Amino acid sequence: MSQLLLFATDIVAVSLLVFGFYFPRHRRRDLVVAYLGVNVGVLAVAGSMSSSSVGAGLGLGLFGVLSIIRLRSTELDQHEVAYYFSALALGILGALKIEPVWHSIALMVLILVVMFIGDHPRLLPGYQHQLLVLDSAVTDRVALIAHLERVLGARVHSARVQKLDLVNDTTLVDVRFSHSTKSASLGTDTTARLGVR
Repeated sequence: MSQLLLFATDIVAVSLLVFGFYFPRHRRRDLVVAYLGVNVGVLAVAGSMSSSSVGAGLGLGLFGVLSIIRLRSTELDQHEVAYYFSALALGILGALKIEPVWHSIALMVLILVVMFIGDHPRLLPGYQHQLLVLDSAVTDRVALIAHLERVLGARVHSARVQKLDLVNDTTLVDVRFSHSTKSASLGTDTTARLGVR
C-alpha cells in the first residue's frame, strides 16, 4: 500500500512540476515530454529494482549514465537542467522503499518548494543574461563595459568576450546585467511573460 501511495505521490508531484511550474513559465513542449518520460521511466525501473535482487547502486549508476547521455545530446539551459534532475529525483524517491513513507513524501515536497521559489519570475527579476553581437571590435575592456551599459541602459556585472573578429569588425560578448530596482519592478510582468532570464 505504501508503494502505491509513493507512486501516486510521484505522479502528482511531477505533474505539478511540469504543468504547474515549468510549462507556464518557459513554454517548451519538447521538454514536457522529456521530463515526464524521465520521471516515469526512472519510477518504473527503480520500482522494479527495489523489489528484486539487483542492487540499488547499480540502478542509480545506470540512471547517472543515462542522464549524462541525455544532457550531452542537446543544449539545455541551467534552469532546464534543474527541472531535469528534479524529475529524476522525484522518480527515484517515488520508487525506493524508505521507511517511514512520509520521509519520501516530505523530500518530494521539498524539491517542489525549492523549484517553485528558485525559478519564480519575481525572484531577482532585474538580473538578466544576454549573448550580444556588437557591430565593432572592442579590445578595451573598460570601453566595452561602458558601451554595453549605454546600449542596455543597465549596470553590467560581467562581460565575457566569446569572439573578437577584427576582420569583420564584430564582438560577440556574453553579458550579465541588472536594471535598477525601479525599472526591474516595472518590468517584472513583461519579464515573466517573455521568459527573459
